[in-house]
Amino acid sequence: MPEAAVIFDARNIVGESIIWSTAEAALYWVDIVGSAIHRLDPASGAHRQWVTPELPTSIGLRRGGGFVVGLRQRVALWSPGGSFETFAVPEPDQPGNRLNEGVVAPDGSFWVGTMQDNIGADGGPKPAPDRTGRLYRLSPEGKVTALCPERFGITNTMVWLDDGRFVTADTTTNALLAFDYDPVALTLTNPRPFTPPISRGLPDGSTRDQASAVYNCRVAGGAGIARILPSGTIEMIELPVSSPTSCAFGGPDLRTLYVTSARFGMSEAELGARSQEGALVAVELPTPGTASYLFAP
Repeated sequence: MPEAAVIFDARNIVGESIIWSTAEAALYWVDIVGSAIHRLDPASGAHRQWVTPELPTSIGLRRGGGFVVGLRQRVALWSPGGSFETFAVPEPDQPGNRLNEGVVAPDGSFWVGTMQDNIGADGGPKPAPDRTGRLYRLSPEGKVTALCPERFGITNTMVWLDDGRFVTADTTTNALLAFDYDPVALTLTNPRPFTPPISRGLPDGSTRDQASAVYNCRVAGGAGIARILPSGTIEMIELPVSSPTSCAFGGPDLRTLYVTSARFGMSEAELGARSQEGALVAVELPTPGTASYLFAP
């Protein structure tokens, strides 16, 4: 398998939700606990970051320019240097939850998942034992639709396959799941395992390539990405970080897989021994990936 390398020493506490802007030939991602949005031009190494007023949980590109951003409990529209304008609040009646995964879907909507808030006022971890998370679709007009009745511990992974299946994950149960998606009824049904449980780490963010292979980050010590082929075969891509969190294809031919990582909850001793934790990693792959979708507004 190809070798991965650190390309930017981000030292993110929880790097997440990486996307590739084809128009800018640049990467964007969030550091959830670090309360920042990052931009990196891989060709020049130029880096910028913007502080957010709340924990940022996800980011997506907008068709008309700017971004859609998941914050702690709201989804906002934002352009660099501007304010975060509230677009929708998926769970106004769930103050104990926060947003987690958020990805622009192929139809230009924005899908978000929620979970019991596991981040304390000091930015450290706090217990979140309840399965209160759900999956939602936000239309370009701002309508919020709950996609299924299933509840999740930690919502992660949003991948749409060509055969109509939607792949998602519950990190707390080490489960990658496939649903059938009805784009007319806007419902997810028939949940079943997408793969057997993978022994290395736990599932976090994912993407896919043009051959419908799914690439799943194995957080919590997995130190790799599970490449899941349409046949069901699983291959591991080894990484120099122990907790990869999110991945996206980029570069001029979409053959570079970029990966964020986290150092959340690690001790000073652990970080002293593994200073690369929280870095941005890249690996060159033979099969091109799919581009990041654009939010319709």
